[in-house]
Amino acid sequence: MIWWFIALLPPLAGALAYGRAPFFAWAGMGMAWLAGFCWAAGAGGAVTGVLLALYAAAVAVFLLPALRRSFVTAPIFRAFRAALPSMSQTERDALEAGTVWWEGQLFAGRPDWKKLLAYPWPKLTAEEQSFLDHETSELCRLTDDWKATQRQDLSPEAWRYIKEQGFLGMIIPKEYGGKGFSAYAHSQVVTKLSTRSSAPAVTVMVPNSLGPAELLLHYGTPEQKSHYLPRLAKGLEIPAFALTSPWAGSDAASIPDSGVVCKGQWQGREVLGMRVSFDKRYITLAPVCTVFGLAFRLYDPDGLLGANPDLGITCALVPADHPGVSIGRRHFPLNAVWMNGPIRGRDVFMPLDFIIGGPQMAGQGWRMLMECLAAGRSISLPGSNTGMQKMTARAVGAYARVRYQFKTAIGRFEGVEEALTRIGANTYLSDAARVMTAGAIDLGEKPSVVSAIVKYHVTERARQTVNDGMDVVGGKGICLGPQNMLGRAYQQIPVGITVEGANILTRSLILFGQGAIRCHPYVLDEMHAAQRGDLGLFDRAFWGHIGYTVSNAVRAFVMGITGSHFVEVPADIAPETRRYYQQLTRFSTAFAFIADISMGTMGGALKRKEKLSARLGDILSLMYLASAVLKRYEAEGRQAADAPLMHWAIWDCMFKAQNAFEGVIANFPNKFFAGLLRRVVVFPLGRPYVVPSDELGHEVAKLLIEPSATRDRLTSDVYLPKDLEEPAGSLEAALLATVEAEPIEAKVRRAQKDGRFEPGLLVGGGVDAIWERAFDAGVITADEFALLKRRGELRDKVIRVDDFPYDFGLREALAEIGPMAADAERAAAWVE
Repeated sequence: MIWWFIALLPPLAGALAYGRAPFFAWAGMGMAWLAGFCWAAGAGGAVTGVLLALYAAAVAVFLLPALRRSFVTAPIFRAFRAALPSMSQTERDALEAGTVWWEGQLFAGRPDWKKLLAYPWPKLTAEEQSFLDHETSELCRLTDDWKATQRQDLSPEAWRYIKEQGFLGMIIPKEYGGKGFSAYAHSQVVTKLSTRSSAPAVTVMVPNSLGPAELLLHYGTPEQKSHYLPRLAKGLEIPAFALTSPWAGSDAASIPDSGVVCKGQWQGREVLGMRVSFDKRYITLAPVCTVFGLAFRLYDPDGLLGANPDLGITCALVPADHPGVSIGRRHFPLNAVWMNGPIRGRDVFMPLDFIIGGPQMAGQGWRMLMECLAAGRSISLPGSNTGMQKMTARAVGAYARVRYQFKTAIGRFEGVEEALTRIGANTYLSDAARVMTAGAIDLGEKPSVVSAIVKYHVTERARQTVNDGMDVVGGKGICLGPQNMLGRAYQQIPVGITVEGANILTRSLILFGQGAIRCHPYVLDEMHAAQRGDLGLFDRAFWGHIGYTVSNAVRAFVMGITGSHFVEVPADIAPETRRYYQQLTRFSTAFAFIADISMGTMGGALKRKEKLSARLGDILSLMYLASAVLKRYEAEGRQAADAPLMHWAIWDCMFKAQNAFEGVIANFPNKFFAGLLRRVVVFPLGRPYVVPSDELGHEVAKLLIEPSATRDRLTSDVYLPKDLEEPAGSLEAALLATVEAEPIEAKVRRAQKDGRFEPGLLVGGGVDAIWERAFDAGVITADEFALLKRRGELRDKVIRVDDFPYDFGLREALAEIGPMAADAERAAAWVE
């Protein structure tokens, strides 16, 4: 009987931990178990009474808050405060900026899938859809990427259209003359423009992202809003935002640009202002801007605004023609056409009214930037890089069906299928993450961690997608010209990788480093309590944290040994996705536990373990991406034809998350905990995932190389010109003609095999001669021959590459430098 009671203790404790029972339930269970154990052991009443009394006294210390705080929590609190590293105000602003959304559910280890499924899937209003269908399509038509590259600017017609049609004021409310569009509409416009060219996409997205309009809307004074917002909405002002300096890129909070509060002359009178020196670079739209936001550190050594001599990072709005401002020559970012360049100034006097929000917002610039970046970073690069992927999927899929080698469409070779599979699944996943995250912005969220997730992963998957596309199109992709539909995207992919938080830094420092504090249900409260000296808050957070960690350990173990088959998930989900929800719940719980063990055993040293932090960030990110795919699949009506895309995308996420778990455990500094994590908590019965199957990959690739509703959904809103001289137009026509011609080609091949052609008839005449001879031999009809002939003409348009005179570009360059270069005549003679 004694052994029965001993054996009963672990499952009882496990059940309480699994269900995250409160402490009083643990206390009651312990009291009942102790009494039963004493009875089974034959202990007398006196002994049992003493033991129960001692137990009750010990439990009371934990159950009664005053006793717990005094005798248990207080010494822990003192040690925690001593160990907590100091934190600057800019670090606090970065950590506390924005909101926590679905990523918080994943970090907590117990995601509420009903909550995810209840989030509305974004939809466009009739006005927004009309703008996407008409004005956005027209801007695409007005953009010729090759011609724009030659002139290094959009055409005057395109610039005029952007301003007149309100593209620069999409996020500005209608009361100020703007469009008042949703974040999702903004994302859709950027995505569609990016299927045509990066030039209009970047030109449009920057003013509607981290720029003066966004900052003015949230923090501007009434006077600033009423003056600038209508002018920005109408395109009378072109904005830029100057943050990055040559000495502070990723470490933007350390910008050396500074200003000093002082008195000076402004509009003929002496006013209180600031004298600012700044040197900025990589500023998009700087060469053409009329007003720019400026971030700098503001000092008040004479106490003109108060007692604090270091006010902190401040944001001001400065006219480009303000005295002392110098707009430098433009940069040349990887052959991109959109405007980008430096902005400089030395001892430029500005009135305090230039500060966004007025003097009272001096020093609040970093928080302002972090909160606005959480929204803008969720839209701009996810939209533009998803657009690149959609165009790649549409164009490369068609090319792989039209282009034949070894008498077979190249898209049917397994090696090419592998690339097409990644293109299709990555595009499906990136679009899902883009749309779901834009929807979060429209729900009022400013998800700082999620914005970093989608920025990093969508741009990285775009890099993979475009690289795969280049591999498939081969020689056509490496010859630039108007017929090359991928070359510019390939050149400019590194831009998205670099800006708005370089991807290496984002992965190794932000995703988990910021996520661990922002998304964890207790860590931020513990830190706040330590900073404020609030023992009561720390007591609640610390003991909640202990229970949370124990519960996650037990839950992860139970889910691991049962294969998560008994995890409860919503009943109304698609049956084919049930196991994904269960396994994601298991991964979420294991992640929550391994994150706590990492923070608990390494403490502040974890910040320096960037590779471990990066892998932990990968797990969180991949769970978010898989969640977005599941949400999309449900929101779009569980399209059975789209299922291969969904399955491959999620399987890929789970396999990579599993590898990230392995990477953390294999490199965990504490080998005891590493063994515990591997053998007991995370993978007690081995790894559940392998690479997605080749058969599934075949199904995904097949969806890209033939016309279908699935292909249309995958590449929705890709701009498709009707002009057959345009590469996208000729590809679409050639794909349809190829699909229609293939049965006729098969008939000719059978006739050839059956010997219906005389051998001499098949000699010479080019690649299409066989169709003419088949027609002459009566194998095919006149209509069939006409179709094959058209198919051949369209194929030739698709596979052609551009060529130019041997001195292409040199004559034009010499003509421009001629008046300035003394040796231009000698150089021209050399060219001849």
